[in-house]
Amino acid sequence: MRPDGRTAGTERVVGLGTIAREWGRIGITGFGGPPAHILLLRRLCVERRRWLTPEEFEDGIAATNLLPGPASTQLAVLTAWRLRGAPGALVGGACFIGPGLVLILALAALFLAGDPPLWVLGAAAGAGAAVPAVAVQAATSLVPASLGRMGRGRGARARWAGYALAGAVAAVLTGPWLVLVLIAAGLAEIAVRGGREDRGTGGSGGRAVLPLATGPLALGGLGVLGAVAWVAFKVGALSYGGGFVIIPLMRDDAVNRYHWMTDGQFLNAVALGQVTPGPVVHTVAAVGYAAAGLGGGLLAAAVAFAPSFLFVLLGGRHFDRLRADRRVRDFLTGAGPAVTGAIAGSALPLAASLGYGWQWGVLAGALLWLVLARRGVVLALLAAGAAGVLAVAAGLPPA
Repeated sequence: MRPDGRTAGTERVVGLGTIAREWGRIGITGFGGPPAHILLLRRLCVERRRWLTPEEFEDGIAATNLLPGPASTQLAVLTAWRLRGAPGALVGGACFIGPGLVLILALAALFLAGDPPLWVLGAAAGAGAAVPAVAVQAATSLVPASLGRMGRGRGARARWAGYALAGAVAAVLTGPWLVLVLIAAGLAEIAVRGGREDRGTGGSGGRAVLPLATGPLALGGLGVLGAVAWVAFKVGALSYGGGFVIIPLMRDDAVNRYHWMTDGQFLNAVALGQVTPGPVVHTVAAVGYAAAGLGGGLLAAAVAFAPSFLFVLLGGRHFDRLRADRRVRDFLTGAGPAVTGAIAGSALPLAASLGYGWQWGVLAGALLWLVLARRGVVLALLAAGAAGVLAVAAGLPPA
């Protein structure tokens, strides 16, 4: 595959209009988070249009999973890049992101209004009550692959448990500094594995991440928009492990440090990011909207998604070498369980922010549906929102 519109075994050029239409359709219908996005992209690119071979598509998944940030967004950008180079990546990525972004900003305006209707408050409180269960499900779904990657030895399992515990504690106690714990876990695994064998690759895994963690701290001195940009940058460039790890990364900043949102409003924002199509990272747009209105929401989205485009445009040709770098793989092997622990740990402060007794019943039902029955997130949140509407109709708070 060459990033010039010519696919393996054919000279056909894929037009930008076709990319805009097909990636836009996925952006509109892509409910259900990264698994749904990957399935839709595969059906389009491999099965229906045969623009990519199955091997090329699987290689794309593997490459984007090595990068920080929203993996399904990066896969959408990468597949479009392989069909039409940089113009394809920009058009495909924008059309994939755009529909959900418009919808979540419209919903944020409704849910964060100064005096929203009671049914809106009830729906928000109900959907928000299910969010801790979503965090638990997201964490448990990551455990098998993360354990498998770490290895079966007793020492490997002990390190996995230690990294996961550190991530969980950090999610509860450290707030915006959680990212440093994730980086530390990755670097620790590089040190452990590198001490056993001279890798000899001169790899950049881990070391290249440190400037990202420290350089943008100065943005906090630029006022509200600078703070929004810094929070969004952490979401887009430092969030290893999938979309839901952004929750513990954002919560302390949005609620405790900058006071842009209450705990309840943050839960609403998370729920909106789950029930709208497209990437879960759209949640950051709702946070930006709470901080600085429409401009803040657009800025947050632009900063959060920009690294996904840059990683592909600047590094797409080097992804095979990145995948082969053992230190990069070792870094992600250590950071993975810390991410899993952080996602699980985030459920505690999220649950603690529930303010009404009936919400605990909704949370219990969501845990049964999501964790024990292993059913879908979108339906759980919609049902929880409907339960909230019924609760306020019956006179329960926040009515």
